[in-house]
Amino acid sequence: MTIIADSGSTKTEWITQDRLSVITKGINPVRDTVEEIFHVIDSELMPGLFSLYCKEEKHDKETFISSVREIQFYGAGCIEPFSESIHESLSQHFTNAGIQVHSDLLGAARALCGHKEGIACILGTGSNSCMCSYGRIERNISPLGYILGDEGSGAVLGRTLVAEMLKGSLQAMWPEFSTRYNLSVTDIINKVYRQPQANRFLASLVPFIKENIHITAVRQMVVNEFVRFLQRNVVPYGRPDLPVNFVGGIANNFQEEICFALHSCILKPGVFMARPAEAILKYHKHVI
Repeated sequence: MTIIADSGSTKTEWITQDRLSVITKGINPVRDTVEEIFHVIDSELMPGLFSLYCKEEKHDKETFISSVREIQFYGAGCIEPFSESIHESLSQHFTNAGIQVHSDLLGAARALCGHKEGIACILGTGSNSCMCSYGRIERNISPLGYILGDEGSGAVLGRTLVAEMLKGSLQAMWPEFSTRYNLSVTDIINKVYRQPQANRFLASLVPFIKENIHITAVRQMVVNEFVRFLQRNVVPYGRPDLPVNFVGGIANNFQEEICFALHSCILKPGVFMARPAEAILKYHKHVI
């Protein structure tokens, strides 16, 4: 049995070669300790997969574990030496499996472009991009995180929304926003500057943006941010002939605004994909 994992900072999708799927909390080895990663695998993944597997195959837990021979894990923060913590946690549960840990960007490239040449972009809690071909990353512009970069991401959209409501063009929306989320300015300052995972808090505000996308100033804010993403992370590749493909929750929910930004930058829209795990599985089946 082969298992493919596609992990972001918020959630991880695990899918088997039979397309049985389990969703767990997100795993990011830069952010999470070995103990936290082990806990997600032990308390969420294993019971979820075992329950599905027994329902389909009617085997015991030991048979299930021994049947897993390959795990391909693609995730945010999966760079050396941090990715070793994922390999260690998985190997303690799946003793017979060959385990490989890759970046989420490589997963996006393989899901979106397969073996073809193209540009693959991630727009989720964070953002990233690469130019790829034959399932390999040829060029990558560093995303730099939501403080220095991550243009077009959920975290940066949320950050921009708050800034515009407090001291910009969207001040009229503040009363509705503060009532709905029960947040004061002090609460926001605390969550952004003093609490952990400020990027996830900011990204959690994106549904408010989506609900108000019909407001001209909100839509313009969103389009401007996607234009910034393209100008800083795609245009420098110098390949306007290649389609620009997208994966992630932000990309899936703002396709119209992204296409408008692509047109503004004279770039070609490609594929939009919300969940790449199944496409990555197809890639590996083709490789095999």
